[in-house]
Amino acid sequence: MPLSEPVRAQIQDLVTAKPVVLFMKGNRQAPQCGFSAQVVQILDELAPSYETVNVLSDPSLRDGIKEFSSWPTIPQLYIKGQFVGGCDIVKEMYASGELQKLLGAESAPADPPRISVTAGAAKEIAKAAPAGEGELLRFSVSPKFENELYFDTRKEGDFVVDTSGLSLLVDRASAKRANGVTIDFVVGPSGGGFKIDNPNEPPRVRPLSAKELSRMLDAPGGVELFDVRPDVERNLAKIARARALDADGIERLAGLAKDTPIVFHCHHGMRSRAAAEEAIGRGFTRVYNLEGGIAAWSEDVDSSVPRY
Repeated sequence: MPLSEPVRAQIQDLVTAKPVVLFMKGNRQAPQCGFSAQVVQILDELAPSYETVNVLSDPSLRDGIKEFSSWPTIPQLYIKGQFVGGCDIVKEMYASGELQKLLGAESAPADPPRISVTAGAAKEIAKAAPAGEGELLRFSVSPKFENELYFDTRKEGDFVVDTSGLSLLVDRASAKRANGVTIDFVVGPSGGGFKIDNPNEPPRVRPLSAKELSRMLDAPGGVELFDVRPDVERNLAKIARARALDADGIERLAGLAKDTPIVFHCHHGMRSRAAAEEAIGRGFTRVYNLEGGIAAWSEDVDSSVPRY
């Protein structure tokens, strides 16, 4: 359907209203598709302020922006009234440093990162390498420290990091976040997978299975387990080593060293995650959430704990 003049005028006003405008699904605080979320991550790092337009709020706008830009997908980024591109193009421009220049957010020159690859990981990478030449393993780290490993061709600005007999591609935007990373391969019941240890990653809540918690409780060293449920639920079922997060529990938590391993649990793992996030905000660095809560503990570790 041809783009109507009223909708064209509306879009033209939107793309010129602010220096940086992102047409996306959802908004900056709550993206509603993965591609939109990726661009938001990048802009949050580079742009002090920018405007988002939720195309899901108006079908004529959602279809109209595609006609306006002659670009078939969402999200779409505009800078100073000019169309820049969609998710893939924004990511490529960010990796090369071109997006930083457009936004006036040029950073200091990056240095090649130091990356360690264990012998086990190097062996698995070599097995997965595509036949022929021209593609190397690319390692990237997003602004939210989400890691990607995949085979790709070298692009302008990439660092080539030689380690353990391998050559890794690292884009300049990832270089600082990737410095000091160790890539390992861990064998598991389903065949195993890569484990990435990044010393630059800020503290975050770590998911913990019931069986992993059991091993932590049995191992030497201190681990603090807090139950965030109210007394009415604790009276129905409890884990023996768990301390209630009541007034005494809160006082106990406040007195712990910030690097103490701390685990939170509730019934199914939702309320405890909120408590764990709050603990991260207070400066604790080794914070875990029992995934599945006490229900998972009863099912996987101690069946004598009642289910409710």
